[in-house]
Amino acid sequence: MKTQVAIVGGGPAGLMLSHLLHLRGVESVVLEARSREELESEIRAGVLEQNTADLLTETGVGERMKKEGSVHHGVELRFGGRGHRIDFDDLVGRAITVYGQHEVVKDLIKARLDAGGEILFEAEGVEVRDIDSENPSVTFRKDGENHELSCDFIAGCDGFHGVCRKSIPDGAITNYERAYPFGWFGILVEGPPSTRELIYNLHERGFALVSTRSPEIQRLYFQCDPNDDTENWPDERIWAEMHTRLDIADEWTLEEGRIIQKSIVRMRSFVCEPMQFGRLFLAGDAAHIVPPTGAKGMNLAISDIRCLTEALAEFYESGKKDLLESYSEVRLKRVWAVSRFSWWMTSMLHRFEGDDAFRHRMQIAELGYVVESRAASTTLAENYTGLKEGESG
Repeated sequence: MKTQVAIVGGGPAGLMLSHLLHLRGVESVVLEARSREELESEIRAGVLEQNTADLLTETGVGERMKKEGSVHHGVELRFGGRGHRIDFDDLVGRAITVYGQHEVVKDLIKARLDAGGEILFEAEGVEVRDIDSENPSVTFRKDGENHELSCDFIAGCDGFHGVCRKSIPDGAITNYERAYPFGWFGILVEGPPSTRELIYNLHERGFALVSTRSPEIQRLYFQCDPNDDTENWPDERIWAEMHTRLDIADEWTLEEGRIIQKSIVRMRSFVCEPMQFGRLFLAGDAAHIVPPTGAKGMNLAISDIRCLTEALAEFYESGKKDLLESYSEVRLKRVWAVSRFSWWMTSMLHRFEGDDAFRHRMQIAELGYVVESRAASTTLAENYTGLKEGESG
């Protein structure tokens, strides 16, 4: 088998890369370990920056998002028993769209298959070879048979635990990581929405988040011990904890419903430098992880892909390697800016081990400044809705 770009990983990053390359006349093959059914049913967060939503629309895969997604023009910061709205429209003239990551995956898979694209689901035992040569390849098993895919370049879009980053020789990259001493207890709820826009809440007992996935499905989180077990949390205890953290004096009600999913998400920040080695280019979670507080994971991955597409297209259109050679340098400037924002949101809204009353009062003071200062509110709004391409913070 032979192609121009071998893409390891069929999540949003890998699928978007294949889609954008197709529009620029570049061939690719996507290798994905999971089945199509698994990919399309894995419910993940879905806050799309303005840039991401615009790109989906501009490249012909945003029709369903425009019909079913929910456009939010602000968020609420809640602390000290009161809510404060950050108005994106007024501050930066931009918005976000709530549309599940698995829905984006569905749209991209359909677009690629409709266009005759090649996605090899359930590809097992993937290995990347000769990445420091001009003739790299990917080996894998499919339907019990061994295969080798020869290519010009390899895009590592296979996530934090994937094989691509691990294939780079020791000493060739540096990893920067911070593990946070808390996790998010997430629930998926069948019931009516409690809010039209996301609520980020600081409480003495810890962080809580209220969001909506659809008129019938809601997603809620609260800060927890990352080593806790969902079995320790019957539904009654979950709702009691959510009410304790979220109830305020204003006329607002946390709507309850049937909890259909419980999970605990560990929190980390991670960046590897550089994001390329030889003919291997890393994108998305393979290169960086941000805590979900800033809603940046998939958006940062799509921003990587936009940049990598331009670099690969330039090479095939003109033979120039300038953008390929500068890919890591360009991306890392943006990656660290987004990592800073996600770290800042996380630090401002969570209780850390050993925190005392002084630290909590400082958090309230900082949140107060954010909501009272137009300059500070604008900083949050422009980062949350997505820095424009070329901006780094």
